[in-house]
Formats: sequence, structure tokens, C-alpha cells
Amino acid sequence: MGKSLTSRKEDYSKWYNELVVKADLAENSAVRGCMTIKPYGFAIWEKMQAELDRRLKETGHENAYFPLFVPKSLFEAEEKNAEGFAKECAVVTHYRLQNDPDRPGKLRVDPEAKLDEELVVRPTSEAVIWNTFKGWIQSYRDLPLKINQWANVVRWEMRTRLFLRTTEFLWQEGHTAHATKKEAIEEAELINSLYADFAENFLAMPVIQGLKSESERFAGALETYCIEALMQDGKALQAGTSHFLGENFAKAFDVKFTSDQGKQEYVWATSWGVSTRLMGALVMTHSDDNGLVLPPNLAPIQVVIVPIFKNQEQLDLITEKAESIAEALKAKNIRVKYDNRTTHKPGWKFAEYELKGIPLRIAIGPKDLEKGTVELARRDSLTKSFEDQEGIENLIDNLLKEIQGALFTKAKNFRDSHITEVDTFEDFKDILENKGGFISAHWDGTSETEEKIKEITKATIRCIPMEGHKKNGECVLTGNFSSQRVLFAKAY
Repeated sequence: MGKSLTSRKEDYSKWYNELVVKADLAENSAVRGCMTIKPYGFAIWEKMQAELDRRLKETGHENAYFPLFVPKSLFEAEEKNAEGFAKECAVVTHYRLQNDPDRPGKLRVDPEAKLDEELVVRPTSEAVIWNTFKGWIQSYRDLPLKINQWANVVRWEMRTRLFLRTTEFLWQEGHTAHATKKEAIEEAELINSLYADFAENFLAMPVIQGLKSESERFAGALETYCIEALMQDGKALQAGTSHFLGENFAKAFDVKFTSDQGKQEYVWATSWGVSTRLMGALVMTHSDDNGLVLPPNLAPIQVVIVPIFKNQEQLDLITEKAESIAEALKAKNIRVKYDNRTTHKPGWKFAEYELKGIPLRIAIGPKDLEKGTVELARRDSLTKSFEDQEGIENLIDNLLKEIQGALFTKAKNFRDSHITEVDTFEDFKDILENKGGFISAHWDGTSETEEKIKEITKATIRCIPMEGHKKNGECVLTGNFSSQRVLFAKAY
């Protein structure tokens, strides 16, 4: 097959890039920094999308769609947001091409077709959405307004990596307006908890909920909540964020409502999102040197059945049994594929499905038909067993739940064993260099100290944990007073 991967130990980054391509998740495109998500990768993203969409609608959010282009004047309205994204913006200045008189058969930008106002290709949609909300909100009766958008955004990145950081990526972005500060903060916290639950129970990826430090906050936010995950190479990955925006955007776009007291007041806002970056998180949380490992909840195919045969007669007999097993599995809402292609040998298929992370594989040969058994292979533990064909659907149903739980437990044990408390800066540097993971250390709360630690070690504050015992101590760098430990790590 020629599909063996570089090992994680040898070169983690190369392993990741090879895996994403060889498992048919995505590939680089003709546009620098942009990716093509292949059908198998997109099927996994669709599973994430459907589950998140269901959860968001259950909590009272509605989907809408807003323009890809943001007039520059609107983009500039909230200064901090504009400054925060300015360096990553793609800008449309002209609207037409014409034949190039100096180069026959080539085109050039028509200098006469300059836009009256330049358009920013959305790096995020706050500006265009809050300008729209102004027309939607007049009274307290219009609140809360809870809108979600599934969209693409563009952030002009210099260094890109499939799923983790691409110039264009897919995401959902929520934007809500509330009558009170309390309601808006509750919304931001609710969404962060929703993301954490989705990550842990659907992606089987343990996360830590927390707050970002001021320097790591979303541009224009008063508070950024986050879920932080730990990858197998000891680097952290921000898996989702939820922002309390205060009245900043309401004031910038003059979004007011008449309260039940008859007063004109500014609304309180939130925004939040997760993106195709979760695909990268999924790969790096569970996969191994043999390829992708998918939690059953997310696997487009949960069970694959592979026939082992020498002639058409054997294949026909096996097909009869395989199809009856497949029907029993489908009756339990298990996603199953019967691969009876004669163009590839069973060994090739085994390797292919292992690479693609299919949770369970059933092999049936002539001897299995005689004995009434099947060979059952688990992708997560790479173990095999012989099982009775009778009632196999019940065993598999339970096994898929077991695998989902086992993947979470394995990832959580790894994460928990890579959270290290340190009290001296020497220990901080030593752990970061030799062990990696999250470093739990006291910080004096100043941006200067945070920046100095980043300068020396390349580690940033990933989050200020929302749970856990707060205890006073001394800052790991300055020795100054600290009210609690925060989590530092090198990050993607």
C-alpha cells in the first residue's frame, strides 16, 4: 500500500501532516495556505457540525447567514476588534478584470473598476452582524437575540498547517444580544460548558475550562472563556472560545433597546465559536503510528465487514451472512459498511481501514461460516477476538460505547499525568523542556511577567482555570503576590 507513517516519536509534526493526507482527511490546495477537505474528512466534520447544531438549537439559538464581505468603515467601528485582526485581513479593492494589452491571453485588474469603499473578507463577523442587529433590536421584547452562523472565514496566515491553521477555515460563530450584563455572562459561560461537554462526550477529548489572560483575550472582549486540550506531543491546543463582549459592540454600532422601564439602554453582547481546528485536535488526541483512531460517536463508518474468499462461490456465501449482520447492525443505528470489492485483497483493506480509524472491523472467511464465528478487531487497542455470529449486533453496540469511554479515559490519564505543579522558574523551564504538558504555576497577574515568560520559554498562559482550589502564593518568575495558579504550556 505504501502508506506507512513516520512515527510520532521520530517527528510528530511530520506524522501529523502525513496522517491527515494519507487518511484522506484533507490536502493542500492550489491556493497557498488553503486546504481541500476530502469527502472522508468532511464526513467527520459533518458529524461534529450536526451534533453541535443540535445542541445550539436545543439551547434556543437560531441559524442565519451574513455576508462574506465587510465594508471597511464597519470593520473599523469597534477599534480593538479592528486592530486585533488588521494584520490578517484580505481586502477587496477592485471588482473587475480585463484583457492585458501587454500580455496577450492574460488578464489584469481593471484600474477603472476600483471600489468606492474597500471590502474586508470576514476574519470574523462581529462588525457586519452588529450593524444588522441595529435594525433587529428596538425593545426589550426583541431580547435575548441568539443567532448562530455556519460559515467560512479568512485570516491571512504566514505559517499554515492542515486543519490547525489555514488561511480559510470553516466554523460556527454565535452572536447574541441581551438586556443585562448578568444574562450575557451566563450565555458566555453556558456556551463554554456546552463546548466542553461536546469535546468530552463526543470527541472523547478531555478539556480544561478557564479564562484567558488579558493579552490572550479575543480583540474587543471584556472576558474570554476557553476550553484547552492537550495533544500527545505535550503541546496545548485551544479547542473553543466564548467571549463576553460587554457593551463594546453595542456602543460601536449604536445598538440600543427600550427597557421595560421605558429607558434607552445599550444591549450586552457575546460571541463564540469552534472551527475545523477541532479536526486537528481529534487527530492529535487519539491517533497512533498506524493511523487515525476515531471515537465511535464521530466515525462516519463505525463497523466495516471484510470478506476473505478464494472464489466467487465463497464470496456469495459470505455475502449472505455479512449482509444479514449488516442489517442487524443498522437496526441498532450502527453505521456499517460491507466491503465486497474484488479489486483489493483483504490485507490491503485491513491496512486501509486501520489507517482511516474505523473503530471495529469484522472479517469473515469460509471457516468462520462453518464455525458460526467472526474475527472482530478493535482499532483503539489493536486487539482481535473470535466472536459468535449470533447476537453480534448486541456485543458491537456495547463495544462501541466501551471504545468511546476508553478513548476518553486514555486521553484524560495522559492529560492528568502531564499537569505539573512548579514553584521555581528553574523547575518551570526544566519541565517545559523535558516533559511538556501543562505547567501549573503562580503568576502575579501582570502582562509584563506573562510576556517575559513567553520571551524566555515560548510558553503562554493557556487558561486561568475556573475550577480548582484558589490558593495564594508567589509568582514563579518575580516572587510577587499571586492569588492562584494558572496553566502555562507551549501551544499550537
